[in-house]
Amino acid sequence: MVKNRLVNIMLIILITLTLIGVLATVLYTQVFQETRAEGEPTIDDILKVSVETEEITTNLLSNHIIRTQFVIQLDNDDAVNEFQKRDFQVENIIIQELSDMRESDFRGSEGIVKMQNGIKKRINEIMQSGEVVEVYMNKRMIQ
Repeated sequence: MVKNRLVNIMLIILITLTLIGVLATVLYTQVFQETRAEGEPTIDDILKVSVETEEITTNLLSNHIIRTQFVIQLDNDDAVNEFQKRDFQVENIIIQELSDMRESDFRGSEGIVKMQNGIKKRINEIMQSGEVVEVYMNKRMIQ
């Protein structure tokens, strides 16, 4: 009878310790961890995988000159490294896209979004280690 009682007490202690451990784990993961929606990166995360191009000056189709700069957001660190190595190709793509545009294309946001999407698509065609998530026009001056 003593053995059964000792075994019962030992099982109760083990179950209690297990429940305390599970409760502590749940509280730690739910309460003390930073809560953030999955798939929504913070601004710090975006800055880590973003690259700013040099200022580019080129002619537009309408014989105007544009001076512009872009910030390009990529999806991972490997893509950032590849992008930095391909900077001359990226600048060439941007110049080609801008050369096909007129000054009037920059009057509304629709033309700018179309141009950003075109640049994004063409850069993604050459990227191998990742892809462009977003293209942001940082500066724009048309003369």
